[in-house]
Amino acid sequence: MMATFETTRILHFGDCDPAGIAYYPRYFDKLNSVVEDWWGSMGVPWKILFLERRIGLPTVRFEVDFRAPAFLGDSLVFSLAVARIGRRSVDLDHSVRRDDAILWQAKQVLVPTSLETHKSITWPDDLRAALISFQESPDAHHPAT
Repeated sequence: MMATFETTRILHFGDCDPAGIAYYPRYFDKLNSVVEDWWGSMGVPWKILFLERRIGLPTVRFEVDFRAPAFLGDSLVFSLAVARIGRRSVDLDHSVRRDDAILWQAKQVLVPTSLETHKSITWPDDLRAALISFQESPDAHHPAT
């Protein structure tokens, strides 16, 4: 079983097009907030990472497959898993579901960067340790939704 971080997000009015269907660019905002919450659950809040340590985590790759629409008021379960930890990147697998139906899936690659030079850096030891700990602990990171 792969370790997962799961959290729920409600699809609000501002997340939808005039027909009440999820507007896909808003999905990326929600996904980004899930990734931010996941780092926080590992004891690495972005406020400290970005503002104090000056380490950024830009997305350098996204692959997305949309399978079914979501609608205004839907409760969406976002699941995140670490697929691979590289020397200078981490590959994440995401799925978003409503009830038991998978609505969309994504693959995302994050790269740690220096916010001073805007160049990629090797994972600092504590961040690599947090990623490894998460990946190896299937039951450790399931926050209440």
